[in-house]
Parts: sequence; C-alpha cells; structure tokens
Amino acid sequence: MTTRRTFINGSTPTVLLVHGAFADASSWTGVVGELLDAGIDVRAPANPLRGLIADAAYLAGLARAIDGPVLLAGHAYGGAVITQAGSQEGNVVGLVFVAAFAPDQGENLLDIAARHPDTLLAPALRPGTFPTGAEFGVELSLSVDRFPAVFAADLPERAAAAAAVAQRPIASIAFEERVAAAAWRTLPSWAVIATADRAIHPDAQRFMARRAGADTIEIDASHAVALTRPAEVAAHIRRATRESRS
Repeated sequence: MTTRRTFINGSTPTVLLVHGAFADASSWTGVVGELLDAGIDVRAPANPLRGLIADAAYLAGLARAIDGPVLLAGHAYGGAVITQAGSQEGNVVGLVFVAAFAPDQGENLLDIAARHPDTLLAPALRPGTFPTGAEFGVELSLSVDRFPAVFAADLPERAAAAAAVAQRPIASIAFEERVAAAAWRTLPSWAVIATADRAIHPDAQRFMARRAGADTIEIDASHAVALTRPAEVAAHIRRATRESRS
C-alpha cells in the first residue's frame, strides 16, 4: 500500500510530462515552454517504451527523487504509465491524461481498444525486433507514410514528416501488460480529449475520462494535440497544479 507524503498546503507540484509511443520528449516542447513561463517546475523525461510495468517503475523512481508534490501528465500510452506509476509513489498528487489511455486495474490497452470504434492505428503498425539478452523482443512503429494521418494530421507537412522519421518504437508487450493498480481511483484527475484523434478514438478517451471522474476539456486536434495546441494543453495542466495544491 502506498503511503502518501504530507506537504505544506500551497506547495506547487512539479509536473512530470510523460510522452507516449512513436514519440519522444520533444513532443512536449511547446507545453514545457508555457509551463516554464508560468513559473512551474517541469520535467519531460524519456519514457523507455519497453513495457508498462518497467516504464512505470522507471517513472515512479523519477517521481520519488523529487522533494515535493508531483503532478503526472501522460500523453497516449504515457497515460497508462502514469496510471500505474501514480499508485506507487506517495508524493504524486494528481494525474493529467492528454489524448491518453487511463486503464483500470486488471486492464490492458488492447482491452480498451476492443471496446471502442477502430482507428487508423492498427493498420499502420509495423513490427520489428530488439535484443533482450540472448533473445529478441518485438517492437512496433508506425509506417512512415501513414504517420501523419494517424498521429499528426494537423501538423505542417514538414514537421509531421520529421516526427515520422524520428519516432521511437514501443515494445509490443506494453499493449499486453495489465495495470496492477489504477491511481485515478484515489487521486484527482484531469483530461484533455483530442476530438480529431485517429490513434485513440475520442469515444474511448471520453469513456476513460468519465470513469476516472476527470475534469475534462475537449480540443479539436489530432493525436499530437500537445504539439499542435500546446497553450490549451498547458492551461489545463496549470489548472491541475492549482487545484491539486491542497
């Protein structure tokens, strides 16, 4: 059982921004700038993308090292990571889901996708392998030519092309591993729904946000909403920092 730490009321949380699959921490660049301008301490670490349990343990370690309250914000698969990690560290005071998965205890990402309309994601996935000691694991990336339509339809063409070739693949096991504990059951949550998302269906995002009791806004944007609408995403995160101070 996680022991919650006690902080002085009014302490502003440090925001940990967790990117998802097929991206890297640069996907938060605009949001980082907005938060820094607002005087909020923010970190945007590299998510390993090697599996839900391992990635959550890594993030929990980063949160543990911060002396003070922490607000976790996750994009896409990063939402599953903060759901698991937030239940492991007592200084996590809230969760923000940005076009993200928010699975319940015992669920995996495939369970959620199966209950909602199909998107362009599955047909665009391409398998590869990576070494795991003496064996090989399977990792997934997005077809470069389909990446803009699936991930970033509202990014300028050159920016979307650059993101496609710079994408980071994710281990396939990340979609299969089940969440051991859902932090949104005990922590306040906020959500940003990307209504033009073609990777995680907006209806799935809405379902998970309602289930988590999240304070929710909707933005007419693609899956890359943090890149294309950073001011609005950052504003919702700032609201979460204010409301989670106590």
